[in-house]
Amino acid sequence: MAGFDYDIGIIGGGAAGLTVASGAAQLGAKTLLVEREKELGGDCLHFGCVPSKTLIRSAHVYHTMKNATAFGLPAVEVPPVDFRQVADRIRAVVGTIQEHDSVERFCKLGAQVCFGEAEFKDEHAIQLNGHALSAKSWVIATGSSAAVPPIAGLDQTDFLTNRDIFYMDRLPASMIILGGGPIGIEMAQAFNRLGTKVSVIDMAPQILGKEDRDLADAVMDVLQAEGVAFRLNSAVSRIGQEGTRRIVSFQDADGRSHRLEAEALLVAIGRVANVEGLGLEGIGVEFDRQGIKVDARLRTNHKHIYAAGDSNGGYQFTHAAGYEGGIVVSNAVFRLPRKTDYTHIPWCTYTDPELASIGMNEKAAQRAGIDYRVWSEPFGGNDRSLAEGERTGQIKLILDAKEKPLGVQILGPHAGELLNEWVAIFNGKVKLATLAGAVHPYPTIGEINKRVAGSVYTPKIFSDKVRKGLKFFFSLKGRACQGEQDKCLQDCTMEE
Repeated sequence: MAGFDYDIGIIGGGAAGLTVASGAAQLGAKTLLVEREKELGGDCLHFGCVPSKTLIRSAHVYHTMKNATAFGLPAVEVPPVDFRQVADRIRAVVGTIQEHDSVERFCKLGAQVCFGEAEFKDEHAIQLNGHALSAKSWVIATGSSAAVPPIAGLDQTDFLTNRDIFYMDRLPASMIILGGGPIGIEMAQAFNRLGTKVSVIDMAPQILGKEDRDLADAVMDVLQAEGVAFRLNSAVSRIGQEGTRRIVSFQDADGRSHRLEAEALLVAIGRVANVEGLGLEGIGVEFDRQGIKVDARLRTNHKHIYAAGDSNGGYQFTHAAGYEGGIVVSNAVFRLPRKTDYTHIPWCTYTDPELASIGMNEKAAQRAGIDYRVWSEPFGGNDRSLAEGERTGQIKLILDAKEKPLGVQILGPHAGELLNEWVAIFNGKVKLATLAGAVHPYPTIGEINKRVAGSVYTPKIFSDKVRKGLKFFFSLKGRACQGEQDKCLQDCTMEE
């Protein structure tokens, strides 16, 4: 190790970087953590997962207050939202979590934390605040930023991204959202519920393009019923600004021109890896528009330099970044050749109802050419769901020809929480029969997991073959009622 200042250096203090820093430092590696922002925590804590879910919760409560009569309660006149109070709550939640991601905590773990813009000078050294710092191994975990499309006029128009939208001084009266992906759809529902008139524009024929069409359309139906307007199959040609109004010109699938105006414009069409300014070209690290190229062990073409999280262009989830951070620790510190496996990576879009997935959906199975079957259960048949006024959605279980589970999609209340049972089932290789036979508390929404698993076996257990066998061996007499209610009642009251 002689000749290097540190055993391992990490650029980026988000989920991936913090995971590596925590693990490496506690294992005894001399660790350097570099962050360009003023605080640790990354995009997820300050401009992504945490503020968005905090905002979504506030919007959900406000929406429930306005719809009190749906629960048998008196109608409530609620005043307009003061977004400064919503933003203050977001800052408070972020601040609480920030304590876990503080410099003090990581210093106590043994990691050196420095702030500034890092740039590679050679394969083992960076320039930081006028000083050269070297490490035997490096981890690039610089995350991603909102993609800004090359649309005419956008560069001369004031617009919002995820870095701005959670901390505005006031609620915009109207908003156009470019992009029908998870960020755009979550924000569309949340701001619409808070009182903003929202329109979503997307080039694709459906929102949430990675999801199965039936579930994505069901989400869109809910948002449309609440007041969100959608313009799909639409290509934006120009964006402009007239005073305080943002103007979006676009063409629909038939080539007809349209124009929308709004007070605010949110750009949410995707993410780009943060690789600029790192000096990667100078040291020959390979990357493209998607991110830094890595192998299954998250190594770049320089085997001592790793890339984890959004910077490598893979799954853009905080939990995926944390998982990849663990892979890096195994390889860089333990020197164990551990590879990534995304077969059972879960994800969730936090609309109301939520849409959560693990493994393959129908789209993925079709692309893979797999012969599959779908078993589903509606939330309208779940007693707890009905009691809570949640009727929309279903759970879909995808099985292959041998009835091996390939994936699960859940559109319904608390879908992200319900998915955790399937995370354990898939990763623990638990048999469906075990889930079907397990006792779940009643009444819970989680019973739907047991029910869909049990539905796979119902046709077999209650088949004609089984009935005939039981009749033969145990002389069962068969049906007591043939389905005619009046006849059954007469039979019950007949005197001998």
